[in-house]
Amino acid sequence: MRNSEVKPFNFNDTQSIKAYLMDVVAQQIERYPPSATEYRNKIADWIGKALDGTSHNLSAPARQALIREVLAELIGYGPIQPLLEDPGINEVMVYGPNQVYIEREGHLEDTPIKFDDEAHVIRVINRMLHPVGRQVSIDNPTADARLPDGSRVNVVIPPISVDGPCITVRRFLKDRFTMEQLIRSGSLNERMANMLEASVIARLSIVISGNTSSGKTTLMNVLSSYIPDGERIVVIEDAAELKLQQKYTVRLETRPANTEGKGQVTTRDLVRNALRMRPDRLVIGEVRGEESLDLLQAMNTGHDGSLTTLHANSPRDALSRIETMALMAGLNLPLSALRQQIASAIDLIVHMDRLSDGSRKITLISEVSRMEGEVITLLDLFRFEQTGLDERGKIIGTMRATGMRPSFMRRVELSGHRLRADTFWAGSKK
Repeated sequence: MRNSEVKPFNFNDTQSIKAYLMDVVAQQIERYPPSATEYRNKIADWIGKALDGTSHNLSAPARQALIREVLAELIGYGPIQPLLEDPGINEVMVYGPNQVYIEREGHLEDTPIKFDDEAHVIRVINRMLHPVGRQVSIDNPTADARLPDGSRVNVVIPPISVDGPCITVRRFLKDRFTMEQLIRSGSLNERMANMLEASVIARLSIVISGNTSSGKTTLMNVLSSYIPDGERIVVIEDAAELKLQQKYTVRLETRPANTEGKGQVTTRDLVRNALRMRPDRLVIGEVRGEESLDLLQAMNTGHDGSLTTLHANSPRDALSRIETMALMAGLNLPLSALRQQIASAIDLIVHMDRLSDGSRKITLISEVSRMEGEVITLLDLFRFEQTGLDERGKIIGTMRATGMRPSFMRRVELSGHRLRADTFWAGSKK
């Protein structure tokens, strides 16, 4: 910029200088759109040059902070961009322009971050939703999406969200968790890990249940890594977040209706279509409706070894939820026939909990064994037993086998996987 164009600013008015820098850079982008490879660096350079064209006396750290802030407004997610880059943060939650808080290690923490106003929050929401072709409006006030790094986003706007727009970002690590990391974190022990690995290889159909943010998706990512590379896997999700590495993986994602109420593609639609795609296994991100009946039928007709998650408080509650959701399909199946399908389709329920200290653990692994009269019988194989709290408030407990030997051991042996001799011995703690 020429000296005659130098703009004086009162730097106590942060919004004024930010608006000026954004306007200048927006004009530069329109005139000389940078290539994708140089996009971020080029815009940062333009911001710096625009700032040099002002009569400022900022220190070097303050200057860099302002450039990062304007950069986040232009190509990031505004004030919450630094939170989304912090690997120690699990969730970022925004409620109106003045409330931004996070979850770190299972506990909520306030942050000093604020938005300018509700319109500022809406701009960030639109930036999150635009790449996946979704939008919110008065007629459609909620939406789900995912960010480029795989993080899951849910947004709600007024009038549904009473005190302002609401954003919830569930973050996922760029690097996949391994079973060894889950063992070190205390989510399970070696015997449980060995048994779960054998169950996937032996093509047992597994349901992972648990409450919100209990680690269900993380565990499913780990278990899916044991599926052999030579199998064709069809993955179905509301928002793509699973990271299967197998070569023959097909990923499908649901789609909401457009503004005219058309074009919706549901999980049930995708499950039905997946059965025509020659899958060896189905992996459903979460069942939450009538698609559960189609999944049960798929598991009972040659697609064993499938994986899914659902929200439930216990393995028994998980069975009740599956039953209720299957009844939503409206086929008027006799209850006994439906329960027989459930008992035949599902082999194992792995239940996870987020405990009061913020830790995430597998608290129960149960085999779905058989029908006894009108009741599906569950056989508990492993259980977490809490014994107390330490001086820091951390839960103390032990993961133990119940001593019961599952009926699927023959299938495990035929798969060629050898379990430890003490896997189901009630006296062993490791």
